[in-house]
Amino acid sequence: MSSPPARFDSAPARDVIIGVRDLVVGFGDKIVMKGLNLDIYRGEILGFVGPSGQGKSVLTRTILGLVPKRSGTIEVFGEDVDGMTMTRRRQIEQRWGVLFQQGALFSALTVKQNIQMPMREHLNLSERLLDEFARLKIEMVGLKPDAADKLPSELSGGMIKRAALARSLALDPEILFLDEPTSGLDPIGAGEFDELVATLKQTLGLTVFMVTHDLDSLYTACDRIAALGDGQIIAQGPIEAMLASDHPWLRSYFHGKRARAIVPQGGRHAAA
Repeated sequence: MSSPPARFDSAPARDVIIGVRDLVVGFGDKIVMKGLNLDIYRGEILGFVGPSGQGKSVLTRTILGLVPKRSGTIEVFGEDVDGMTMTRRRQIEQRWGVLFQQGALFSALTVKQNIQMPMREHLNLSERLLDEFARLKIEMVGLKPDAADKLPSELSGGMIKRAALARSLALDPEILFLDEPTSGLDPIGAGEFDELVATLKQTLGLTVFMVTHDLDSLYTACDRIAALGDGQIIAQGPIEAMLASDHPWLRSYFHGKRARAIVPQGGRHAAA
């Protein structure tokens, strides 16, 4: 039985900051994305969920240009990425930041030096300004000032996530891609990270695309959720739409034992 067509929110006034149409991505004989369609709206936190091994992170990497697509179109800020010159592509890349699942910090560089890497590549700043901007980013993500001179090996898992987040914010991006940002964190640390992302979204006007399997993040941080299944979007909308879906995987995911353990914040959502 074929998957139902993707359903898009009928909100013409909303600004589509990333538009994906008929995306096909594969590795050898394995097709991962099978005509996927998705809009990401300016100013939202979109949670992207799906079964393990279905290619959730592949979509992020394809948008970023790290994984080639076989067909389909991807528009960022209203421009088709296929039609961009290399110079224009680099300009667009400066408008997004990426936090990979394990942080991907350079192990031989300090936190400060990691944060300064994108600045050194794209900006012409004095050492004084580089140090000042790195200090501001460190403060922005809730790290103590002395974290600046620590190596990644000297950081806890939560500190690594925050340091990597600070680096992703180095160029003051408009879009933030987060790949399993709370993976490996304890419940307290994960909750604090979700709060930090929500605060940064509000204060900086960010658009956030969050690949996650964390139910708490979906309940408390995300404005909207898109679910991946069999290479397509099987459902999208607020958490209420996910809870009301009769799709077998969504029912299992949002109404399972782990979902029942979640206590919704502020009465916004009813427990499954």
